[in-house]
Amino acid sequence: MSIDQIYTEIIMEHNKSGHNKKELSEPDIVERGHNPNCGDDLTLLLKHDGHNITEASFIGLGCAISQASMSIMIDLIKGKKIEEVEELTNVFLGMIRKEGLAMAALDKLEDAAIFENLANMPARVKCGTLGWHCLKVSLEKM
Repeated sequence: MSIDQIYTEIIMEHNKSGHNKKELSEPDIVERGHNPNCGDDLTLLLKHDGHNITEASFIGLGCAISQASMSIMIDLIKGKKIEEVEELTNVFLGMIRKEGLAMAALDKLEDAAIFENLANMPARVKCGTLGWHCLKVSLEKM
């Protein structure tokens, strides 16, 4: 299986599964993101205990890339320390900006690293980073 097939399969799996697309009862932080270029309108819902992200989900509508990226991001951050989530956010956004990150840093992104090629698709960058920008703003509120 080629890397493109794996990329497509992971995106479609997350886009269709909906396991992270749901309302969250009494979230601590709600951050809406909108991408007028594609029509993505997604809202990140987070619960935290001051140290860790305890629960996360999203609601809204968006293209396959924006929803898959948000879902993969949520799988990655659930249960993690806030400081670690901040680092992951910076690594992901740095990867998209082609900052030449070390392989060890990219490995921390797990499935989210499949979005590395988005940097070569300017029209899709906003789709793939929408959830991560919502997360970055949310972390600043904690």
